[in-house]
Amino acid sequence: MSQPHPSPPAPAPPPAKPSAIKDLFGGASYLLRGLGWTARHPAQWLFGLIPALIVLAVYMAALVFLAIKVDDLAGWVTGFADGWADAARTSARIIAGVAIYGAALFLALITFTAVTLLVGDPFYEAIAVRVEESQGGAPPEPDVPLLTQIGRAIKDTLIIGGIALVFAVVFFACGFLPVVGQTVVPVVAALVSGYFLAGELTSVALERRGILRKERFARMRADRPLIVGFGVATFVVFLIPLGAVLAMPGAVAGATLMVRERLADDPLVTVGDAGMAEHH
Repeated sequence: MSQPHPSPPAPAPPPAKPSAIKDLFGGASYLLRGLGWTARHPAQWLFGLIPALIVLAVYMAALVFLAIKVDDLAGWVTGFADGWADAARTSARIIAGVAIYGAALFLALITFTAVTLLVGDPFYEAIAVRVEESQGGAPPEPDVPLLTQIGRAIKDTLIIGGIALVFAVVFFACGFLPVVGQTVVPVVAALVSGYFLAGELTSVALERRGILRKERFARMRADRPLIVGFGVATFVVFLIPLGAVLAMPGAVAGATLMVRERLADDPLVTVGDAGMAEHH
């Protein structure tokens, strides 16, 4: 009588996913690790400053111009208050001015990363590759024509910019709400800004693996606390004067480490151009 074959061992259960709180702090730690990487590679840090400085000069000129004109804009949007008492009319215009400039800053922070990555794509692609090589190896460059890559980058920048503009208008309107507009709205704006910043910064390493915008944001939703932790930490650093410029190379490095360790299926496997097409 034949003996029954032993059953194969049951597969090991997948590792437990970190808690949301742990992921929040874990996301922030990736920014610190990225900044640490650029501190150990100062030539790469200086290399990554070039496109950020160019974009900063353009954005600063636009924000200075807005600061000069903000009183006129505030008066225009609060024309309904012309017949109010002086104190009430002045208060309405101050709130409007703060809301206009705050919305502009929000839009600038959201789009600064996208525009800088677009302008400095060769710079940040090179930094991401160096980061991956320092961790064991970088995925091969996808076999996609340069013009196709540029077109995708411009399309993504316009889409992200359009979404950011919608949020900026919403936050501008909510800024008129008493108390809430000065407390809750800035916090929500920081969370939204951080989420989209993370989406832009992870694009460098994920697109090299053939994972484009739709799939990128799907993976981000699956690890939302991690993404929010990284994005909000980056947003806070970017609020510091010149922080968006000085920290941009480190933010790209940190996002690359996060992609490699948490968002990619396999750090050294790409899906190729066919995979890119199906995700876009």
